[in-house]
Amino acid sequence: QVQLVESGGGLVQPGGSLRLSCAASTTVFNTYTMGWYRRPPRTERELVATVTTGGTTTYADSVKGRFTISRDNAKNTVYLEMNSLQFQDTAIYYCNARRTIINHWGQGTQVTVSS
Repeated sequence: QVQLVESGGGLVQPGGSLRLSCAASTTVFNTYTMGWYRRPPRTERELVATVTTGGTTTYADSVKGRFTISRDNAKNTVYLEMNSLQFQDTAIYYCNARRTIINHWGQGTQVTVSS
């Protein structure tokens, strides 16, 4: 069982930045596609960004140009750099590790954008 532990969430003003981290407890981290999802208040969980084992990244249209996902296989960690944060980025952010039909989820970290 892979454990994913997110950190870095918090309260930030509009236009601010945060960096989320997700540490994975696995020796085969580099075999997983890693991703960030989020659940805004009163809505379904949605994809934010993914990074494949080869380093290919994808982003939701709403975060393109503002968020950057990256991975450090030596540290078994995936990051989400979030810039120019907006009110609508307020959500619980979840880390995901996926390999074929296997999915692992973190507990989530709260990001609140408020003035």
